[in-house]
Amino acid sequence: MPKVRLLWQGATYEVEAQPTEPLYAAIQRIGLPAGETILTARTDGTIHELSAPIGEATTFELLGWEAPEGRWVFWHSSAHLLAEAILTFWPQAKLTIGPPIEQGFYYDIDFRGDAPSPEDFPKIEAKILELAAQPEFFVRKKVSKAEALAYYQARQNPYKIELIEELPPEEITFYESGNFVDLCKGPHLWHSGPVRAVKVLGLAGAYWRGDSRNPQLTRVYGISFPSQALLEEYLRLQAEAERRDHRLLGKQLDLFSFHEEGPGFPFWHPKGMRLLNALQDWLRQKLLRNGYEEIKTPIILTQTLWERSGHYENYRENMYFTMIDEQPYAIKPMNCPGSTIIYRTQLRSYRDLPLRLFEFGLVHRHELSGVLTGLFRVRAFTQDDAHIYCTPEQIQEEIAALLQLVEQVYAAFGFTEKEVYLSTRPERYIGSLELWAQAEGALQAALQVAGLPYTLNPGEGAFYGPKIDFVVRDSLRRKWQLGTIQLDFSMPARFGLTYVGADGKHHTPVMIHRAILGSFERFVGILLEHTAGDLPLWLAPIQVKLLPVSDKFLAYAEEVWHLLKARGLRAALDASNERLNKKIWAAEQEKVPIMWVMGAKEAAARTVAIRNRLERTQAENVPLETAIAQLMQAVQPPA
Repeated sequence: MPKVRLLWQGATYEVEAQPTEPLYAAIQRIGLPAGETILTARTDGTIHELSAPIGEATTFELLGWEAPEGRWVFWHSSAHLLAEAILTFWPQAKLTIGPPIEQGFYYDIDFRGDAPSPEDFPKIEAKILELAAQPEFFVRKKVSKAEALAYYQARQNPYKIELIEELPPEEITFYESGNFVDLCKGPHLWHSGPVRAVKVLGLAGAYWRGDSRNPQLTRVYGISFPSQALLEEYLRLQAEAERRDHRLLGKQLDLFSFHEEGPGFPFWHPKGMRLLNALQDWLRQKLLRNGYEEIKTPIILTQTLWERSGHYENYRENMYFTMIDEQPYAIKPMNCPGSTIIYRTQLRSYRDLPLRLFEFGLVHRHELSGVLTGLFRVRAFTQDDAHIYCTPEQIQEEIAALLQLVEQVYAAFGFTEKEVYLSTRPERYIGSLELWAQAEGALQAALQVAGLPYTLNPGEGAFYGPKIDFVVRDSLRRKWQLGTIQLDFSMPARFGLTYVGADGKHHTPVMIHRAILGSFERFVGILLEHTAGDLPLWLAPIQVKLLPVSDKFLAYAEEVWHLLKARGLRAALDASNERLNKKIWAAEQEKVPIMWVMGAKEAAARTVAIRNRLERTQAENVPLETAIAQLMQAVQPPA
C-alpha cells in the first residue's frame, strides 16, 4: 500500500493510504484530530479538503485555525450555515453568492420582501450553532448542467441559474450539508463541528454582481470562531477599533474634516498640517540621504500624454478631465508620466544611473461616493512616490536597497510585522509577454536573494508591470496594504527614454515605481488608529503645552512659549481662565504628550513642572534650560 506524508505542527507522520480513500481517514489512523483542530490541508500549493480522496499526492501539510487557508475554509463553510439558517426563517429568500472574506464571511440574498433586522440576529446565530452542533457534513457532488438548472428552476432562483449558465459543464458542483444544498466549488470543512461561536455582524445593500442596473440585494455579514473566547477577543478588538476610528480622532484632535462642498476631499486644519509636514519632512530627509532627488510635476497634463502612458486606455474611468484652449486635459491620477518628461530633458549616460527621483505628488482619482471612507478612501491624496531609472544590471541592487528602506521606515512607526506579496500580470496590461516574464522574474529573484518569504498574488499587478506589495499589521492585528515596488519595462519605451551605454549605443532604461507609505492621507489615518491618537513625540501636532496656574504667571508662560517656538518646537499655551485641573483635562483630550505647569514657585525660580502623558511620569522644579534641552533631545525623529 502506498504511503503519504502528513506534516502537522512541526512533526512529520507517514501513513499507508489508498488513493481512493478520503484524507481524513489517513489522518485519523495515526491519531490526529481530523475535522476538529485540523481543518483542511495543502498539497502542491492548493487546498485539499479532508473529505476529498487522497489521489496521487504524497505529501499533505495539515492546517488549523492559525493558517489563513484554515480560516478561509472555516468561514466558507460558515457562510453555508448562515444561508441555511436564514432559509429556515425566510423560506422565500433567493440565495446568490456567499464567500469568505478577510474577516468572516457574507451572503448576498434577495429576500423578496421583508429582510432581517438587527433584532433577528440572535435567532439566526442560535440556529447556526444548532446546525453546526449536529454536526453537518459537507459533501461535494458533481452534477450536470441540466441537473443544476433544473434544481434552481424548480426553486425559481434566477441568480443561481445565471451563474450556472456561465459555467463550463465540467465545473458545476453542489455541496450538501444537512438539508441544505448550494451551488459551490468549495473547498469546505469535513463537517461543521468546529464552528462553536458565531456573530451576525450587520446588513448592507449590494447590487447583484456589483452593477447598479441589477436588483438590489441584502448582504448579511457574519463571523465565526472555534471557541467563544476567540469571538469575545474579536469583539473586544472591534470595540477598540471603533474607539480608535481615525474620523473621530481627527475631529477630537482638530486635524482634518470633510464637507459637502467637496465630498471625498479632506480639509486639513493647522494641527493636521503640522502632522503632515513633520511626516513629509522626515521622509524627505531620509530619501535625500539615500541618494534621491526631489521633483515636482504639474497636476494637469494633456490627454495625449495619458493616452501615450496607457492610463487613458486602462484607467480613464478613475480620472477627471477638463478642457483648456479647446484641448482635452486630464488631472493626474498618478505621477509616473510627469517623471518621464523630466528624465528626457537631458541626454542620460549609464554613468548617471540609477537616477532616483521622488515626488510628494498630489493626485486625483474619481471614486464612487459610496466607497469614500474618511482618509482611507478619498478623491485627492498625496503619494510618497518615487521613480528609479536604472540599467537592467542594476535592478537587483536597487530592489535590495528598496527592501531595506521599506523595513527601516515601517520600523520607525512600530510596524514590525509585515507580509509580502508578489503580484503578476493582470488581464488588462501593456507591453509584451516577454517583457512581463522578464519583470516578474526579476522581482522574484530579488525577494529570494533578500530571503523574504512572499505570497504569489496572480493577476493583481499594475497594468504596466508586476509589483511587490507590503502589508503590515497594526496594534489591533488588522492588516493594511501600504507600500509597493513596481517594475516597468514598458513605459520608458512608450516615452522614448534612453541612456547611452558603455558601448556608446542608446538603450532603454528600466523604471521602478515605488511608494513606501502609499499616500500620506491614508497613512495618517492608519497611524492614528494604530496609536489611538497617541502619536510619537516627534510627530505630535502639539509637542508640549504650557499650563500657567493662573493669570499671574501668564507673562512667564508667554516668555517660555516664545523660547520654545524659536527653537522650532511645536508648543501651545493655554491662556484661558480655567482651573489647572480643567487645563490638564483639556490637554489630555488633545492627547498632548507633554505638559509644563507653571505656578508661583516655577516663575520665581525659572523652572517648570513636567507631566509626561505618554510615559505617565512627573518631574518638579526642572530648570527651564534643562527642560528645553531635554525636550529638544526627545523630539528628534528616528534616523
